[in-house]
Amino acid sequence: MSQKGKKFLEVKSQVEPGKRYALQEAIDLSIATARAKFDETIDIAVRLGVNPAHADQMVRGSVVLPHGLGKTVRILVFAKGEKEKEALDAGADHVGADELVEKIKGGWLEFDKVVATPDMMGSVGKIGKILGPRGLMPNPKVGTVTFDVATAVAELKAGKVEFRVEKAGIVHTPVGKVSFGAEKIKDNIIALLEMIMKLKPASSKGVYMRSLAISTTMGPGVKVDPVDIRSALA
Repeated sequence: MSQKGKKFLEVKSQVEPGKRYALQEAIDLSIATARAKFDETIDIAVRLGVNPAHADQMVRGSVVLPHGLGKTVRILVFAKGEKEKEALDAGADHVGADELVEKIKGGWLEFDKVVATPDMMGSVGKIGKILGPRGLMPNPKVGTVTFDVATAVAELKAGKVEFRVEKAGIVHTPVGKVSFGAEKIKDNIIALLEMIMKLKPASSKGVYMRSLAISTTMGPGVKVDPVDIRSALA
């Protein structure tokens, strides 16, 4: 067995099988089991009582995390004229129009988020097959198709995360870095969960937030007690 395998089993042994921890305990345990030499990302997985196959049960949105994500985000903005200057002034890393479309067609992908003004979506649509599978396609539902490009860029730089329920009914998203500490991670998680609750589809019946787990990049998953989550959000 590799040394990496031994380390994983060692930290995994600290997590009691089948136990659902209180949110604070789960966060503390996830941070304690982070053993990598780099600053690991903390991720959250939320299983929802929805069927994404039905359009009226699709849960998709975005939220600006109070403490951001702890990483630099490279933002590309498709805009023209005054909006181009507005995006640059707001801190966008790349701004342009059809010339960027052609550059991306050629294989260039040195950016993490994409914003577009509504009048540019016709051109952006030409590279939808490139951006879409990578989760980069601008979408008005998460605020990345807008004429208010300054706000969109500022929010993304500040740590705005987009999320979308997967086919299995699970939302996966990062919520910060181990170096943030438990308090900031908890603030970010609460902000995310509050937004997910606000987006509960009217057609969703029964228990909406069914289960939740927290994990670090190289660490084991730590299950969280849904009852404790509901108390934290009350």
